[in-house]
Amino acid sequence: MRICIVEDEIPALKRMIKLVQEIDPEIEIVAHADSISSAVNMFQNHPSIDLALMDIELADGQSFEIFNQVAISCPIIFTTAYDEFALKAFKVNSIDYLLKPIDPNELKSALQKFKLRHGNSNQVNIEQLLHALRPGLNQTYKQRFLVKLGQKLISISTKDIAYFMAADKMVYLVSLEGKKFVVDHSIEELSKMLNPANFFHINRQVLANLEAIETVSSYFNGKLKIQLKPPMDEEVLVSRDKAADFKNWLNS
Repeated sequence: MRICIVEDEIPALKRMIKLVQEIDPEIEIVAHADSISSAVNMFQNHPSIDLALMDIELADGQSFEIFNQVAISCPIIFTTAYDEFALKAFKVNSIDYLLKPIDPNELKSALQKFKLRHGNSNQVNIEQLLHALRPGLNQTYKQRFLVKLGQKLISISTKDIAYFMAADKMVYLVSLEGKKFVVDHSIEELSKMLNPANFFHINRQVLANLEAIETVSSYFNGKLKIQLKPPMDEEVLVSRDKAADFKNWLNS
């Protein structure tokens, strides 16, 4: 595997090189850059890079600017001391997002994820194989919900739904416009009725549409804190056990 590193702090660069070599001595670090301009030059001169480890906050700006100046085909593992860039990172070709100081186990997991997804093309892709064998692959998902508005019945497309929330022993459909309607299904039932590519079962109270995820930030004990739009009054948290699946969903 040929990788490059974009990092403007020498101690952090040295530590990253050390961690990578300890995790897999066969990984070849072919180049590194410490600024947007040097990173653009690096990607232009090293088209055969397999993976990039990229700090977000550089001395001359955010590394997202690099994508505006050069085509980057390789996957990215972003690293940063800040957590407010998570959602933006997953909108480019990111496979993971690691907070500094880098946890060696999290880096190892990210590298293993890369190998699983981007290994030898002649080998069986385990994720695709499992997906193909998963029951219900050809299932038809619910596209609309009929809800009451006063004495009227109206039909709401799933594309217009922000999230479902359980509160006061009821389950509500909340539209992207912020309107709320009662539905006759549990959150668990709804999670099986809706396309998992678009909706994620965040916790026992919330099933959210991808379009409703406004920000993602780190929380205590490995949890993630989600800001939805329209916002909820209560904190919306993804458990530590579900955090990895949630990140993969954002990146799918």
